[in-house]
Amino acid sequence: MEHIQTTSANIANENLDKLRKVFPQFVKDGQIDFDALKKFFVEQQVAAGEEKYGLNWVGKNDAFNAIRTPSTGTLTPQPDQSKNWDSTENLFIEGDNLEVLKLLQAHYRNSIKMIYIDPPYNTGKDFIYKDNFVQNRSDYYERTGQTQDGVKLTANPESSGRYHSDWLTMMYPRLFLARNLLKDDGVIFVSIDDNEVANLRLMMDEIFGEENFVAEIIWHSKYTVANDTQYLSGQHEYILMYAKRKEGLSELRLPRTAEMDERYSNPDNDPRGAWKATPLHAKSGNGESYVFTFTNGIAWKAPQGRFPRYSQETLGKLDAENRLWFGKDLKTTPSVKTYLAELGNARVVGDVWHYDDVGHTHSSNEELAVLMGKGMFDNPKPTRLIKRAVQLTCTKNDLILDFFVGSGTTAQAVMDLNGEDGGNRKWICVQLPEEVDEKSEAGKVGFKIIADIARERIRCAGEKIRKGDVGFKSFALNQSNYRQWEGVTEEDGLDKFFAQSQLFIEKPLVDKYDEKSVVFEILVKEGFDLNAEVKQEKMKKLNVWVVTDKSEESARRIIVSFVEKLLLADVEEISLNEHDLFVCFDYALDDTTKVNLVRMVNLKTM
Repeated sequence: MEHIQTTSANIANENLDKLRKVFPQFVKDGQIDFDALKKFFVEQQVAAGEEKYGLNWVGKNDAFNAIRTPSTGTLTPQPDQSKNWDSTENLFIEGDNLEVLKLLQAHYRNSIKMIYIDPPYNTGKDFIYKDNFVQNRSDYYERTGQTQDGVKLTANPESSGRYHSDWLTMMYPRLFLARNLLKDDGVIFVSIDDNEVANLRLMMDEIFGEENFVAEIIWHSKYTVANDTQYLSGQHEYILMYAKRKEGLSELRLPRTAEMDERYSNPDNDPRGAWKATPLHAKSGNGESYVFTFTNGIAWKAPQGRFPRYSQETLGKLDAENRLWFGKDLKTTPSVKTYLAELGNARVVGDVWHYDDVGHTHSSNEELAVLMGKGMFDNPKPTRLIKRAVQLTCTKNDLILDFFVGSGTTAQAVMDLNGEDGGNRKWICVQLPEEVDEKSEAGKVGFKIIADIARERIRCAGEKIRKGDVGFKSFALNQSNYRQWEGVTEEDGLDKFFAQSQLFIEKPLVDKYDEKSVVFEILVKEGFDLNAEVKQEKMKKLNVWVVTDKSEESARRIIVSFVEKLLLADVEEISLNEHDLFVCFDYALDDTTKVNLVRMVNLKTM
């Protein structure tokens, strides 16, 4: 008989199991035998010692420890902070994203099509996350050595000896866990500036594999220059794009615009429709300088310093198919016709994204001001920027994740796009409960934390869009409902050890627990969708909570009983099927009932 999961998935154990399945000879007594591993591969394929290529920094071991440590936290529903709880499938989660990413692993692994994040830039002012957060907000500030009235989280001054290292240590485990959540054809976009773009790229090469690098996009983010700049005024930021598996990534295309189509015309009434002329010469080529004579007797040679775009054979075919244009007077330099009908409805996108197309920092501030008033949040990203990333990579039914959500731009962008094209894309947004400065414009109107600003923005945007799913379920990262083991040392003696062990058996849950919160913790850690239906029912004589995960092909259920004493007949009467999981207190069952129940149903105890 199994006990219910009390932590998130153990990533280290899972990866060890994967290695064991492929190379069982390299895993002995639950540990990797590196000597055997090295002997198996030829010497040239094993990187050892200090002379190897890669990114290293003080704190990298801390990053790996953060990945290996399961989360004991839980996600508590916040219906009063939500919008359209009963009908929406969008998710907003308030809490440290490292812990949240761990909790999402059980259900959402290999489920996300696109991740966009705008993490804190390492500018010497922005905060650095303090990891190992599983408490509520007040406990979090106390644990990390900050006062309750602190405005910012820990600063990362440039004078710090670990200026870059602290930022990398914060980012590495989050990107590692994020990769697990992506589908095989999924992609991630990470916004960054000059301070860490080089380090970020090396880190993502390590986590995603440099063979899965797609592009280093340049976002032309400012249309003005700062006259007080000492050297050059920065006018761009970067967005690094990686695929989980590049070989499975489909072509990246955007819909053609009406402006693009207007460039095509049909001056010679070609029955194949509108076309655009492309010169027969190019800037580079194979050095050929042949003279070609067309069927109408016109001779052509590439201009000085230019080369033929096509071979003589291809030119002959184009000529025969009447795909060449010599002008109405036959004196225009010959060009090939590119027909609009042959292009389809897709266009190739470059890696420089201009503010005319995707917005700039000023327009994004104005965009938020229209919804909520000025000064609510500094320099959010434009919705057009996120919409381009979504359009480029997602279908109309994909799931998008942003775990540095800030003011909620990603949520608005996805809802906007759904309203425009009738899509059914869903989003998950995660935001740390960073406190708002009381003296700021947002603080003056009553916002306490940035997550509140984001939720209000999403509500306001939804009221404006009105089409599609414009709601969200809100959750908060909180302490576990399961009683946590208090460290018992040898000095404490066996009496204290046995006393605490007995307490865990008799009272596995914390004092004054809330049943609904416990049920949600069970569904999260057992790998159910956060959009699963949760309700109380009376099944024959039993009052139970029923969780139905409709995202599965065969709707799985968890039936949770909180009764103190459970009889075999009570469970027999409710007719559970093979997909159902029945959960109850361990102490609610006597030994005989346990043995019989395990034979009858899928049973786990608290």
